Amino acid sequence: MTGVGATGRLAGIARHAFPRAPMEVLDHVHVSAESGLAGDFRGAVKPGRQAKRQVSLIERGDWDAAMAELGVDHHWSVRRANLLVEGLDLPQQAGAVVRIGDEVVLEIMVECDPCSRMEEIEPGLKAALTPDWRGGALARVISGGTVRIGDIIRVEE
Repeated sequence: MTGVGATGRLAGIARHAFPRAPMEVLDHVHVSAESGLAGDFRGAVKPGRQAKRQVSLIERGDWDAAMAELGVDHHWSVRRANLLVEGLDLPQQAGAVVRIGDEVVLEIMVECDPCSRMEEIEPGLKAALTPDWRGGALARVISGGTVRIGDIIRVEE
């Protein structure tokens, strides 16, 4: 589903405490404008900087397509994304707004371009995640709260 009013659900949550740290998969987490996902090193906004990559999101369908293209089956968290979205095509434009559950509001900032680290996970993964925003989206937190697996995700703008 795409466009304003489209809905999906939150199918996964993951965070990592420092660069190259193992991903920790969760069933719920607090999200704030000051620190992104609690316990995730990417979310904190540095003084004098704008929040651009507090939360990373990836669509289950895009991850599954990349895995099928490569003929492998890695867990989605190896992408190092924070949130796995199911049943919704994420907006592919800066300024789009999505709501998760009743409280959390995120603004899409940029495409999450796959990095060379993906090649360490699986040869060809970077290329498989490159087309059509398959690598996901980066967002900033507009309004915080707690998100849980199964929460509804809605495109608001």
